[in-house]
Amino acid sequence: MPEKKKILIIEDDKVIATGIKDFLEIEGFEAVIEHNGSKGQELALSGSFALILLDLMLPGKDGLSICRVIREKIDIPILMVTGKTEDSDKIKGLGFGANDYIVKPFSATELVARVKSHITQYERLTQKQSKQQTSNSPIGEIDYGWLRINNTAHRVYINEVEVTLNPKEYELLYFLASNPEVVFTKETLYDRIWGEDMYGDIKTVKVHISRLRDKIEKNPANPLHIETVWGAGYRLLK
Repeated sequence: MPEKKKILIIEDDKVIATGIKDFLEIEGFEAVIEHNGSKGQELALSGSFALILLDLMLPGKDGLSICRVIREKIDIPILMVTGKTEDSDKIKGLGFGANDYIVKPFSATELVARVKSHITQYERLTQKQSKQQTSNSPIGEIDYGWLRINNTAHRVYINEVEVTLNPKEYELLYFLASNPEVVFTKETLYDRIWGEDMYGDIKTVKVHISRLRDKIEKNPANPLHIETVWGAGYRLLK
């Protein structure tokens, strides 16, 4: 019998947390609840979970801060759970490394569907990277002088200085760099990088483009390499 996937629920509302736990366990998951933000962060960094459901407003430490710390240390799907409806809060969560967000109140069906979708997407990506690393065929390297991507080691260098990217930032940059000068719409990028079967928000493309610019552009406000083609999309210039 396969081992149940463990979900960490960091949520201070005990009723909501218990409800989420019940929904997930009915679907065959194992769920662990932590009501305090600081303790939740410690649990999250243990590396024993398949996905983290992270509330935005928490005692001890807020969800955005926790998300940023988790993303800097481990690679795991993070689904932000928030009662706020403002776009700025959603975008902040995505900007700090969350894979997606879901707004309270939400249906059990939608929550479980998103959890399953993100875990499946993460496992596909992990398996794909593993196959690439063990393959005997050459993977190659992208080298434009200012930008060098070693796809075997998954390392990125800007003017020979290594920069750290999260998995989606890396995938997005590698895809654009593999197709230089080609304009891609936000919809196409979302489909290629996040998967057409994903539940989520296309705004995440804009957020990830902005984060990439912060990391690879000398002046992110006036980018020279990742260009916005107004009304069309984005392209990477050599």
